Amino acid sequence: MPPRSQDIAEIVTAAHTLTRLAALETKNDAPATQWRALSVLDAEGPMRLGELARASRATQPGMTRLVGQLAEAGLVTREHDPADSRATVIGIADHGRESLAAWRIELRDALAPLFADLSDEEWAVLSRAAGILKSHITPTGAAR
Repeated sequence: MPPRSQDIAEIVTAAHTLTRLAALETKNDAPATQWRALSVLDAEGPMRLGELARASRATQPGMTRLVGQLAEAGLVTREHDPADSRATVIGIADHGRESLAAWRIELRDALAPLFADLSDEEWAVLSRAAGILKSHITPTGAAR
């Protein structure tokens, strides 16, 4: 029996593969960083650009470019940081939240055929696993 830490590695690998397969199936050409950034902002609320870059696993220059594109598309907002007028706080706009929700539905629908043959018992196991995973991580994916 493999060590429990190996199970965690397998879950992470499977999640990455599922995301890649869904993106290919939906032919969604938006960069993965866009969806990560919007997901972080949706879950954690507004934050400075450097924090968003770290949480989204992007470089600060890359995130600066991405935030500019997202703001132009109406997906994020940029406000002056009340604690430091030199800094900008990035937040998710209503259109960004709607786009993120639509993308998640696309992913769900693209992956549903892969799991169409699961039994009720197998669905119950996956549902329980999803709940356990969610309860042990913060929105950015770092351990509690």
